[in-house]
Amino acid sequence: MAGGDPSEGRVRSEEGRGWAFLGLCGRAERTRVERRPYAMETFFTTTFAVLTLSCVALEVTGRDRKRASNKQLGGMFSSSSFIAFRNNYLVVYSMMMAGDWLQGPYVYALYQHYGYDKGDIGRLFIAGFGSSMIFGTVVGSLADKLGRKRASLTYVITYTLSCFTKHSSKYWVLMIGRILGGVSTSLLFSAFESWLVAEHFKRGYDGSWLGHTFSKAVFFGNGLIAILSGLLANTLVWTLNLGPVAPFDAASMVMTIGGLVIFFSWPENHGTRTNDNLSAQFSKAFNAIRNDSKIALLGAMQSLFEGSMYTFVFLWTPALAPCDEAIPHGFIFATFMLASMVGSSIANILMSSTIRTEKFMQYVYFISALGLMAPVLVGGIEGTCSKAGTGVSIAGKVQMVGFCLFEICVGVFWPSLMKMRSVYVPEEVRSTIINFFRIPLNLFVCVVLYNVSSFPMALMFGMCSVFLVVCVVCQHMLEVITSSPGVVDISLGKSPMPFDDM
Repeated sequence: MAGGDPSEGRVRSEEGRGWAFLGLCGRAERTRVERRPYAMETFFTTTFAVLTLSCVALEVTGRDRKRASNKQLGGMFSSSSFIAFRNNYLVVYSMMMAGDWLQGPYVYALYQHYGYDKGDIGRLFIAGFGSSMIFGTVVGSLADKLGRKRASLTYVITYTLSCFTKHSSKYWVLMIGRILGGVSTSLLFSAFESWLVAEHFKRGYDGSWLGHTFSKAVFFGNGLIAILSGLLANTLVWTLNLGPVAPFDAASMVMTIGGLVIFFSWPENHGTRTNDNLSAQFSKAFNAIRNDSKIALLGAMQSLFEGSMYTFVFLWTPALAPCDEAIPHGFIFATFMLASMVGSSIANILMSSTIRTEKFMQYVYFISALGLMAPVLVGGIEGTCSKAGTGVSIAGKVQMVGFCLFEICVGVFWPSLMKMRSVYVPEEVRSTIINFFRIPLNLFVCVVLYNVSSFPMALMFGMCSVFLVVCVVCQHMLEVITSSPGVVDISLGKSPMPFDDM
């Protein structure tokens, strides 16, 4: 949610069974160690089927609109050079996300396998979030200054090293791995996007085409690849009996292959080639945020939405099974990822239309707020239990529908935010600014992780809904500002600032 871009996770254990909200500072997968079999409920299979049919229908609709969209978007689908460029990025991004998603299901399980208790594991997760918060802005600034290709390769190296640390059961080695994972997360959610935007404009492609690339990246990297990675990780550990370290080895192999593709096919580009030191870079980014309300509003929405998303990652399992009901966590996770794919397909259609991104995102934030209000609307988590060991309760089903609605909005959010950032965030400090807004985000995640057991879950979901309503207000303000005379319209796809390249 990796990442992520993507999500991240937190852990809650109970006697006789393990609950895990799993991730490596960027994307996340949530699993539970099942101690008894359960029968798949018709409700879950029906939900999955409805989402599958919706996804297929939207993709078919998108293909039927290609001819009209091609004319509207200036011949995007007729440009063989653009299609090759887009496909290269999608392959690389999908491989990088696969490396992240492969690790998600077994982070907690591996720490538990090594004999660490809940407190020890919690400190490891907090270290990862803290690392992303502390080092994120630094690596973002270095990416702008030294090159986004180098930063992307650094992601491969640091995340691969993080995977290697999983072969050791020593706590200090695992801690180093978490810190490296935090650095990697910051690079994953800034360097690749920044490289794509700069290279897109450098090659003279229409800026309105970026939305298509972003929506496809979310469709594959945050949806399809997440599902396949989870299945592969499960096969390696359970079917092939290779142990809980196997998914991390697979992740390192996938990222290494992706790194080779980057090394041989990606040109370098920079935000700036000046002699500014890191302090000057930070100052430029801070002044850009302070002096341009559009950037500040985008950053606020990024922090508020992602904060709500990560809180959802932490809480969806106990929300659906507050009294130890037997639910298929892996299948539910796949359902959420499928919902995100539906959202990315919707985003692709919306961004290919004449509707302004600044306009439709107001409704997306509002719908996402309604989705996370489900636990509050059904009377909170407490008092909604089914008999222990049975399937999900009626309240849980209502919440499941709300959560799927929220995941659809997540699928719309990512490509839409990336498209708006490609226009309004200055090229020369793009990575730095993106990571600036990850500071309050990671601080919020650390606070939630540390205090999550101190507040009722319904209250926390209500807080997230309030955050998303604030996003509605911020998005409306952005629409008003960008509709004013003299402000570049995002539909024109202009690069907000000249860039330097090699």
